[in-house]
Amino acid sequence: MVKAVFFDLYETLITEWKDGYKKAKYSIEPLGLDKDIFKAEWDLRRELRMNGTFPDHQSVLRDILDSHGITPNVEAIEYVHLERLSAKSIPFQEIDPQVIELLQTLKSNGLKLGLISNAAPEEVVAWETTELPDYFDEVIFSYEVRVAKPQKEIYQLACEKLGVIPQESVFIGDGGSDELRGATEAGMTALQATWFLPTVISERTTGYPKLKKPQDLLLHESIKSITIY
Repeated sequence: MVKAVFFDLYETLITEWKDGYKKAKYSIEPLGLDKDIFKAEWDLRRELRMNGTFPDHQSVLRDILDSHGITPNVEAIEYVHLERLSAKSIPFQEIDPQVIELLQTLKSNGLKLGLISNAAPEEVVAWETTELPDYFDEVIFSYEVRVAKPQKEIYQLACEKLGVIPQESVFIGDGGSDELRGATEAGMTALQATWFLPTVISERTTGYPKLKKPQDLLLHESIKSITIY
């Protein structure tokens, strides 16, 4: 019997996209590094950003510049940091009412709710400014626990914190970071949230039931027998 439902954050509870475009962008031009080179270096450090090896955004920027022999400019780094903070706060400013309705329904039916998010510190500063924390019994940000999806340990830790076992848990995410495979291998039931994804993106992930809208979860066999809505 399912006792807990775990959610991913970006592109599951909130989205950075609207009508095919990012809601907010920021420039790294003040750093003095070609944007394509910067992106490659940024992506190269993804795992270390997610697992807390880099303690903050500024340390990532300094490391990238150092690797190219560029003396870090404190003012430029702080400017880019503040721009990223602002951009990352935008998705939190508009929570889909259907997402809130789903969380309310699950909570009212006695299910425990957990969040498992791959995130660096600056990406979730705005988390506490929303109503989302009110619905969650436990929140796991990868940088805080020093392990990221799809590593089995992060799912096991989340279950331990909620006092459930993986076999009593459902994980819902858009599929990024190979999170659905990780959840499955940890023993959870994994479902793909596609409500924020373009079809061409959602179809890249196969082998998991797809939820086209938040309320579809209530119709899934793992949940429908224990929810009244």
